[in-house]
Amino acid sequence: MFAGIILILTFFQYESPRYLIKKGRDEQAIKTMAVIRNLPQDDSYVVREINAIQLQLQEEEEATMGQGWMGVIKEMFLVPSNFYRLYLGLMSQFLSQWSGAGSITVYAVNFFALLGVTGTNEALLATAIFGIVKLVAAVICAIFLVDVIGRKRSLLIGITLQAISMIYIAAFLTAVPKLGTVAKFVLPKSQKGAGTGAIVMIYISGVGWALGWNSMQYLLTAELFPLRIRAVSTSIIMCFHFANQYGNTRAVPNRLLPKATGGINPSGTFWFFAVVTVVGGVWVWFTLPETAGRDLESMDRLFNLPWYKIGIYGNEAAEEEDANLTEKEAAMGNERGIVRQISVVETVENTKV
Repeated sequence: MFAGIILILTFFQYESPRYLIKKGRDEQAIKTMAVIRNLPQDDSYVVREINAIQLQLQEEEEATMGQGWMGVIKEMFLVPSNFYRLYLGLMSQFLSQWSGAGSITVYAVNFFALLGVTGTNEALLATAIFGIVKLVAAVICAIFLVDVIGRKRSLLIGITLQAISMIYIAAFLTAVPKLGTVAKFVLPKSQKGAGTGAIVMIYISGVGWALGWNSMQYLLTAELFPLRIRAVSTSIIMCFHFANQYGNTRAVPNRLLPKATGGINPSGTFWFFAVVTVVGGVWVWFTLPETAGRDLESMDRLFNLPWYKIGIYGNEAAEEEDANLTEKEAAMGNERGIVRQISVVETVENTKV
């Protein structure tokens, strides 16, 4: 049903202005950009943005002139900044999938039963509430929070919430080792409060997932790559995404088994999730730059430093380069940019005529 809805809605979706300019349909690109930005076609902001896309596309075409598909592959793997972006995309998929939040969604009924929710109807109700919590959190985070507080900061906050939840649940299951390993074990009344806390932590992990990895694993994939290698790079990353999603989903039932039957116990499963989540937070802090507020044309400046400096110093260096470029363009009159802006304005005027 959802695939059908998405298919129908694609016919009402505006095409990307970058794609239109790449195909030589500048007039349509200007119209689309004006609609997206809710500004007149001859507004200075629209003109500057179209100008930047045209300039970037021209530079890409000059740099890759005469190269076929092998040139695209070489650019992906042999250009250090592009290879680092591919690494970021692959690692974000790996860490997000093995952090356990996706598995909790798939096996929510089992996890709630594991934590002491008795009865099929009660477990299904808890699962339904969990789905609602994740949906509401995802919508709020996507619309209001991610662009306001930044990609990296929202990801770190989400990972922190998820890590706290996983550690609490793992500690609770460690304190009550019979849960999930001894058939028909009933949680004692003295531990009901801790069990309720573990159930609440499942919901909190869903909120953390919505704010963190659930949003970022797709946003980063969409934002990192230049046009010439975007399609191939995104395809590789999304294949890696589904491979890890499949692998983790198949592994969870086996990991939940008692050690005597080849698993690592429920407590071991959640300790595994906790460790991966914490490692993911450290990885994000040291390797991932902030991409919020940057268009694709300025994204390259985040990756000009050596790889081990990008996560910590990439934004600072990019902002300095932005300032230097602005000053340089002002000093030189930005002659080429002015000519292009005139061309864009002329295109707008011809469109109006």
